[in-house]
Amino acid sequence: MKTLFIFMLCFIITNVHAAAPEHGFVKKSDSGTLQAWNAEKNEWSDIDLFWQNFAKTNKAKSWGVADTYPNYGEVNEFDTLVIELKQGTCLMQFYHARWRRANDVQRWDDAFNEYSACPYVFD
Repeated sequence: MKTLFIFMLCFIITNVHAAAPEHGFVKKSDSGTLQAWNAEKNEWSDIDLFWQNFAKTNKAKSWGVADTYPNYGEVNEFDTLVIELKQGTCLMQFYHARWRRANDVQRWDDAFNEYSACPYVFD
């Protein structure tokens, strides 16, 4: 009985102190939708909301959602844009003089590059 109590106590302590996922980690929810871990808010959210939160807190200009890129001379390093394509949307970030998928700059979960229109932004 004493051994069982110690085992249960260790199990509870381990689960209470389990590490949170890394910021940008992606998992599939019970309903089958992809969710990303937002460490700043300490919550799971759908990928589109994760992108919106990133664009708001990025400390650079967000160009919103558009189907065309802004004029090159008007953008600055780390600006963001959600690009709309026929396949869906993808969060882009201006980095080293060109638009890149935000995930390629931020290095979140690889699943971001397969989400919505992200596989097609360079076609």
